[in-house]
Amino acid sequence: MVLGSYLSISLFSIASTKLVPLSTLFSSLPFLSHLFTLHYTFLFPILFFFFIKMTDQSSKPNGNGAINGAAATNGNPAPVKSQLYNPNRQVYRPQSHYHRRGQRSHRNLCCCCCFWTILTLLAVALLAAIVGAALYVLYRPHRPEFSVTNLRIAKMNLTTPADSPSHLVTLFNLTLIAKNPNNHLIFFYDPFAVTVFSNSVPIGNGSVTAFTSDKNNQTSLRAVLSGSQDLDTDSLTNLRSGLKMKKGFPVEIQMDTKVKMKMDWLKSKKVGIRVTCDGIRGTVPAGKSPAVASVVDSECKVDLRIKIWKFSF
Repeated sequence: MVLGSYLSISLFSIASTKLVPLSTLFSSLPFLSHLFTLHYTFLFPILFFFFIKMTDQSSKPNGNGAINGAAATNGNPAPVKSQLYNPNRQVYRPQSHYHRRGQRSHRNLCCCCCFWTILTLLAVALLAAIVGAALYVLYRPHRPEFSVTNLRIAKMNLTTPADSPSHLVTLFNLTLIAKNPNNHLIFFYDPFAVTVFSNSVPIGNGSVTAFTSDKNNQTSLRAVLSGSQDLDTDSLTNLRSGLKMKKGFPVEIQMDTKVKMKMDWLKSKKVGIRVTCDGIRGTVPAGKSPAVASVVDSECKVDLRIKIWKFSF
């Protein structure tokens, strides 16, 4: 404390007057003179510099205070720091507890409905598979069978005039057999729509009347097929390539109908079927006598025709 007092008085004298010689100062302060004689004079410059530094800092005015004071004296309010604002930023609005609970319950209801719907469909499919397997084991159902027994070509006239399109006139007599190989199943057929093709070119069409095919029964069917049409260039080329074959031109018979089945007390709805018979070879008749087509290698296939909207499969 004594050292601090002496130092303060000495420094104040130097800072205020700056005229007192060092010898006089040290002679008036015996403690400092003693320090000086003991070679501690290096403390004096450090303390002097520290005191001057503190005096300068305390005397400097505050920049912010000056600016604020100037703004206050001019009568203008102090500038306010601008805040960034994004007009596209969405304002956060916390959802209420009831709103969140309503959304959660709605989502749970949808999931529950989907789950039970899928489960119901799977159960129905499984039940249908079980019933189908049981019926198959008990009744052993088979598809109906068709075969072509006779095909007579009464007319096959192709004219190709120079100034008009080619014209084709045909006449066929078809005989086929429908067989029911089932012991417990009866087929009820609608009328058949019959079309004759040769190299994918339709050359005749007709129909077969509706009939019923009983258990383990065969039914003989007859149809008259005819055609009269003009041929384009592609159809004429395909037809002529078939007529030049040595074994006879290929003939394909296509029949479309709907059938309903009855199995004891069970009855089904009508289902579309298509019967396709190929492997037939025909020849152009010579004169007025009809030509008999070869049906030894003929084979008929029965396919289901499922119609969905405008498409058939």
